[in-house]
Amino acid sequence: MAKNIAKPKGNRVSGNAGSQSDHRPPLADWRRETLARMRALILEADPEIIEEVKWRKPSNNMTGVPVWSHGGIICTGETYKNVVKLTFANGASLADPAKLFNSSLEGNTRRAIDIRERETINAAAFKKLVQAAVAVNTQSAKAKTKPVAKQAKSVKLLSGGNPQIAKADGDAPVQAYIAAMPGWKRELGEQLDALITRAVPKVRKAVKWNSPFYGIEGQGWFLSYHVLTKYVKVTFFAGMSLSPVPPGGTEKSKEARWIDIYEDQFDEAQFTKWVKQAAKLPGWMT
Repeated sequence: MAKNIAKPKGNRVSGNAGSQSDHRPPLADWRRETLARMRALILEADPEIIEEVKWRKPSNNMTGVPVWSHGGIICTGETYKNVVKLTFANGASLADPAKLFNSSLEGNTRRAIDIRERETINAAAFKKLVQAAVAVNTQSAKAKTKPVAKQAKSVKLLSGGNPQIAKADGDAPVQAYIAAMPGWKRELGEQLDALITRAVPKVRKAVKWNSPFYGIEGQGWFLSYHVLTKYVKVTFFAGMSLSPVPPGGTEKSKEARWIDIYEDQFDEAQFTKWVKQAAKLPGWMT
């Protein structure tokens, strides 16, 4: 069983331990071997699990992050200088009698297992944790598939593929918008919504002008996003006050700044930092 270890600091070294055919920089032996060992346990736990690499970005040298899914993301595998981190997307919903989770314990959704050099974890308990994650995903998928699919099919897509959703307050219209986002943009929408909700637990949501809005009650809106043909545009209404200032903007937009997110080009860490900053600033009142 892994010891309770604080969240690692320092540069991340990305790599998919199961594949030696890609062009990733080699990892130190213990990290490669540890990730390979955990990958084998994940696949033993459920042979129907899907493996892929997502979120290729400069911070991981464009090598991406290994992701294991079944009915939704089960966990991701990341390698840092001193630890191998396995993050379970819905870890907070899982029973963990063996107390394998030792990192990211403060959130409402994710939980992580940090493994240091020469440390091992209970293989049987870990496989049960993976199986429990699959069960949670599949149960959630069954509950949501029919209403989401029906609703998404009835939504009209406007120019650029942007969903047309009636103006309304609350999480429901935002989820309807996300469900109707076309192609890879739907997964990005789910990721944006999850990151914002996790970074700002008391966030207020609404759909206005066919775009999801996020804000703080009594403080105004701090962010919205909109689907365009090749990317999703995320606007920070007080963008000029963020550090660093988001790159998108015009002379006419004195305060607002934005980012254009293309497929596989999303910097999750930087986005989260901007969200936390923006939520503390006076927002746009409508």
